[in-house]
Amino acid sequence: MESKELVRQIAVSLDKHKAEEIKIIGVRDLTVIADYFVIAAGTSSTQVKALADYVEYELGEQGVKPERVEGYNSSSWILLDYGSVIVHVFYEETRAFYDLERLWKDGEQLPLSDFVPQP
Repeated sequence: MESKELVRQIAVSLDKHKAEEIKIIGVRDLTVIADYFVIAAGTSSTQVKALADYVEYELGEQGVKPERVEGYNSSSWILLDYGSVIVHVFYEETRAFYDLERLWKDGEQLPLSDFVPQP
């Protein structure tokens, strides 16, 4: 699956399941580890785990499995590594502490509306 389509499906899943502050950052020109980061937040550790579970399940239904998953034990920051796309699902306070958006501010900030139809 192409990176941009993968980002679209991840963003749709996160949006559908009420993730907060979904951000998409193009990092292809800054690093070799991925083309995109998708960053989202949940309001509780239960929601953080549920959001990651939904993404993993919905992509798995299409035969797309993450190469690596980290953080399920703490549920304050779960990382799903799909190779060209890395998904970061944070608990709100953990997201504010690590502030990945600031660390990757030189990346291309892509509007969610480019990937998820808005009502």
